[in-house]
Amino acid sequence: MSTDRYVSPLSERYASREMQYIFSPDMKFRTWRKLWIALAETEKELGLAITQEQIDELKAHQDDINYEVAKAREKEVRHDVMSHVYAYGVQCPKAKGIIHLGATSCYVGDNTDIIVMAEALKLVKKKLVNVIALLAEFARKYKELPTLAFTHFQPAQPTTVGKRATLWMQEFCMDLEDLNYVLSTMKLLGSKGTTGTQASFLELFDGDQERIDRIDPMIAQKMGFQECYPVSGQTYSRKVDTRVMNVVAGIAASAHKMSNDIRLLQHLKEVEEPFEKNQIGSSAMAYKRNPMRSERIASLSRYVMCDAMNPAVTSATQWFERTLDDSANKRLSIPEGFLAIDGVLDLCLNVVDGLVVHEKVIRKRLLSELPFMATENIMMDAVKAGGDRQELHEKIRQLSMQAGRAVKEEGLDNNLLELIAADASFGLTLEELEEAMEPSRYTGRAAVQVDAFLKNVIEPILENNKTLLGVKAEINV
Repeated sequence: MSTDRYVSPLSERYASREMQYIFSPDMKFRTWRKLWIALAETEKELGLAITQEQIDELKAHQDDINYEVAKAREKEVRHDVMSHVYAYGVQCPKAKGIIHLGATSCYVGDNTDIIVMAEALKLVKKKLVNVIALLAEFARKYKELPTLAFTHFQPAQPTTVGKRATLWMQEFCMDLEDLNYVLSTMKLLGSKGTTGTQASFLELFDGDQERIDRIDPMIAQKMGFQECYPVSGQTYSRKVDTRVMNVVAGIAASAHKMSNDIRLLQHLKEVEEPFEKNQIGSSAMAYKRNPMRSERIASLSRYVMCDAMNPAVTSATQWFERTLDDSANKRLSIPEGFLAIDGVLDLCLNVVDGLVVHEKVIRKRLLSELPFMATENIMMDAVKAGGDRQELHEKIRQLSMQAGRAVKEEGLDNNLLELIAADASFGLTLEELEEAMEPSRYTGRAAVQVDAFLKNVIEPILENNKTLLGVKAEINV
């Protein structure tokens, strides 16, 4: 590691090697060469004077890129594409005259950007599906475990630990839907020339419109795509980048929400992220177990959500058929957005796979608040025993306020049940009231909803993506 200059923490700390390779120079320049081969093959098949010997020569040097030659040439000509055309030609003397024939720089640059983003989306999808799978296991295991629910982070009607996990899952499922749609609609730029008019091909093919119409579909097919965008300027519309990064930002938002919930639950000592044997929570307070991985999820997710503004502004400010104020921004915002979301998903995989649930703490907190939640049931039981509903409602209100003051102002335990038992109007003993405090009576259809969600929504997703399952994440720090 270099210690005398800036090194991105995205590559050193957060992103996987797999995602880093997708945005590496090797991936980029090998894809350039694949595109030059696809163009030459297409032009040969459509009748231009290109030989199979030239094609074979190009294929023989597809992956052994002579970087030093390209670097030296770029110092002279100040043009990255033409430098690599030159370097490829040095290796392929028979084919050098037909490399990049009829194309502009955007033929390799923009088509490669689309290919790279598509590959990055596929890796994101694989990890996202595995996060959903781990959450499904967690939800199934704890579908019946009652827990205090919160609205406004104030105690509310109980739910179950598993049901809460389905809320996280559902948002990730929405992200998967968006990702699938955007990935399925990704198209190549094709080869359309300096302003998108394919004027150079009119010259090459002597004005033969039918053959020119076949160029883009043939290139797309050779590169593994269904089609090319039907019209363009010199570049593909930068709105494509906006659509892609909006999907990435959506995943970040879902991960952020889940990580916030886990951080709050860890504060309550109910659920904790995994904590390794020799991990240090604080340099000063040795007893601490900070939710540092969930905090890192939130931190990186915020970066991704903000990063999504870059493609949107870039798309909005492009002039006519092409400007170059997108280039430097794209080199940063697209790779770094993907590297960051890759780190986020690895952290999600790690955290969800090792979540620790403290059932006794959960039950204790729930029971401390449950008398307030159970007042409606208590009142109904008292009415059945002959009490007056309006009168009992007012008494329960007053007793609840009294118990609440004792908890908040005097630090005492919740004694609402004792207060109700002492009031003859209710006709209920303390034993009868305590029997009514079984938490599972107050979670409604939570467990049933978990089962239905897993069966109707999650299982089909996992079945359709079963070849992607089994990913485990390694956290660098």
